[in-house]
Parts: sequence; C-alpha cells; structure tokens
Amino acid sequence: MRMNVRTPRLLRVITPLLLGLSGCSGSANSNGVLRVWAHAGQEAERQTIQAQVKRFNAAQKQITVQLTFIPEGSYNSQVQAAALSRDLPDVLEFDGPFVYNYVWQRNLIPIDALISKPVRQDLLPSIIKQGTYKGRLYSVGTFDSGLGVLGRRSKLKAAGVRIPTGNKDAWTAAEFNQALAALAKKDPDGQVLDLKLNLQGEWFTYAFSPLIQSAGGDLIDRRSYQTANGSLNDPAAVGAMQQVQSWIQQGYVDPNIDDAAFTAGRVALAWGGHWLYKDYAKAAGNDLVVLPLPTFGTGSKTGQGSWNWGITKNCEDPKGAMRFLEFLLQPQEVLATTNANSAVPGTKTAIARSKLYAPGGPLHLFSSQLLAGQTVPRPQTPAYPVVTSAFQDSFAAIRNGLDVKTALNKAVTTINVDIQDNQGYPDVRPLAFYPQPLLATPKTHDPFSTAQTQR
Repeated sequence: MRMNVRTPRLLRVITPLLLGLSGCSGSANSNGVLRVWAHAGQEAERQTIQAQVKRFNAAQKQITVQLTFIPEGSYNSQVQAAALSRDLPDVLEFDGPFVYNYVWQRNLIPIDALISKPVRQDLLPSIIKQGTYKGRLYSVGTFDSGLGVLGRRSKLKAAGVRIPTGNKDAWTAAEFNQALAALAKKDPDGQVLDLKLNLQGEWFTYAFSPLIQSAGGDLIDRRSYQTANGSLNDPAAVGAMQQVQSWIQQGYVDPNIDDAAFTAGRVALAWGGHWLYKDYAKAAGNDLVVLPLPTFGTGSKTGQGSWNWGITKNCEDPKGAMRFLEFLLQPQEVLATTNANSAVPGTKTAIARSKLYAPGGPLHLFSSQLLAGQTVPRPQTPAYPVVTSAFQDSFAAIRNGLDVKTALNKAVTTINVDIQDNQGYPDVRPLAFYPQPLLATPKTHDPFSTAQTQR
C-alpha cells in the first residue's frame, strides 16, 4: 500500500547521507561477519562496547562482529538513509521509541523465537514493553533509564521543604510550587530549578510527558493511536504544562547555559536522570538526594526507555545475531555497560548485583520504579517521530510564553494530519527471520534527528 508523504525535509536529509553511505555495505556476508551499528555516546560507553565486542570475538570463532559508531545527533537520519538504500547492518542499536516506526517500515524482524526463555525472563518488564509491537518482540536493551528530581538535601532542609522518600509520598504539584517559593526566598537570584532547557530534541518529550500522564492526559489516545485530540489538549494536559510554564515565568528556572547549574551549586533542584549521577555525586557528595517527579493528580509517573538492540531484515544469520545480543545481556556485561553510563541495568540479576540500583543503593528509586510499573513508555506507534517532534515544538512555544492550549492544539493538529496522511498507519505483516523481497517499500514521515540527551 502506498503511503502519503509530506516530508520534503526528509529528502534533503537523506540525499547527502546516501552519498556518504554509498560503498559501505551494512549487510552480513557469508564469512561469518556480523555488522553492528551503535550510537557514539559517552566515551566510557564507547570503550565498553568495544571491549565487549573484543571479548565476544575472542570467545568463539564462528562469528566476527564488526562495530561501527554512528554520531548520535544524526543517528536516526543515517538509519533511514541506509534503509532506503537497502544498506542496513545486521544488528542495529536505536533509541527505544523508534522501534515501532522501524517495524512499520519493515526494517526489523521479530525476535520472539530467537531469544532464549531464561534471558527473556530476566529482562526488566519495561524492556519487554518497550520492545514489543503488536504482540511481537522486536528489541532488547542492556539498560533502561531513570528520571526524577535530583536535589541538595541541605538546601531543602534550610528552606523547610519536606523531602519525599519515594513514589508513594512524592510532592504534589501544590507542594512542589511551595517548595520552589521557599527555596527562592533563600536564594540570591531566585533561580532554584534546572529543567535542562539547554538540551534539545527528545529530552523534552522524555522529561515532561510524565507530568501530562500524571495529570491524566497523554501524548496520544492509546486506545486506538488514531488521534491526539482529547489527550494532548485535554484540560489536565493543559493544566500540567501551565504549571511548567509558570515555573519559568516566575523566575524559578535557571537557563543552565553552561550546563553547570547544579554542579556549581546555583540551584537546589534539577530535573534529570541516571546519566547525571556521577557528576552530581562528585559535586554534592552525601548532600545529593534522588527524588521522584511530583504527582499532578494520578500519582508520580516517570519516563522509561533508552538505547536498545534489534536485528534487521538484512541479517543472514539471525541466530548468530541473537548469540551476540545474549552475550551483551549476561549479568557481567550488563554491569560493565551500566558501570560506564550509570544507567539502570536491563536485567533483574544485574540490578541485584548493582551497587547503585540494588536495595539500599543511591539510585534504587529508579530501578524500583521500573520494576513496579510506575514508568510510562512513550507511545507505541509508528507515528512516534511526528508525535515527539510536535510535542517538542509545543514545548518550545510554551517556554517562550505562548498560550499553552494554543500550543498543544497545534501539536494535536500536526499529529492527526500525519496519522490521516498515513491512513492510520495500517498493520504490516511481520518479516520472517530471513530477508524476503518486499512488494513495496513504505514511505514515512520525516524522522527527527535525535539530539544528544545523554540518556
């Protein structure tokens, strides 16, 4: 079925990338070479995956993994370019919510029958949920993410602010507003909160959609995934984003231009996640406290999802590819990765062995939220690239003072037009384990370039 396209920008992005990727085949060959693409994240992460590939190659002789790093800022665009030129690697790493769009484009194969039962049972429920589309598993991850509010205990106590101990006694929206006011009275410039406004792209959807969901709204109606009307522009969603806008307008938010608002001691509270822990702990020591996001009505919600792995339609040896992925999912390899990036280990066994995330660890809040189902996956729809892009645009307008309802209504229109143009994103037949000729190549809307958010 031919899909309608409204994405001239996609062509401008894809054309130069196709030229850059030409002559560099991503397909597996008959010599046992497994081509793997990974994002070029933090240096410690890169060094860790390089060491893991070296260990895997040395441990057996049947498969040789060839690892290629792709810049994070242009990662999705390069994947789309490779897909259009039929030049995908065998194994692909990608940001979690992209899996649904990649499956709809028929670039990934289901891995239900490939992954062993013990490995699957050890995965966090959030990993399984993120990697599942239409009842089939398409991706797995060695780590998940944690999102909350990081604070300085001494500043909170000095301002007389109650310190929550977990999700059950998270601040209400009213309490959070009172906390900001109390902290501002003790602060020279009144800027006491860092929302990471210096970041770009996916950060804003990941960081602030949980507030909308806590209030009772959502980015899209998940009952059908056919409209955002009544969800993203619901009065509860509007109210949640009006709260965020008020924090900015009242002068509570540090613009964080130098990315040092918390580490330099300028703010008492910072919206952020696991990737900040090492630097924040170094700066604040025992004064650092990790807190849940405030509840906006239906309990504290938080984000989930991060980089994960899938097997592409180009792979000639899916069983060999899964052998490599299951190597990465061994407890010691999961911990090697999470020791490098401070992320939540993606398996229950690894969490139990983690100094950071086991009960009593400084980041146990994040692992407990994932294990208890208190996290919300980003919308499981092929329309997600447009959903998140529209929300990011609305957030930019809201932070700059535009009426919140107007901004969210515009996002709803953008999302709904995309869904209509793609005829509701009709179901596609899952690919078999091995490549099959396609009758037609689905066309897609402009995938946003994932800006580095350090998740």
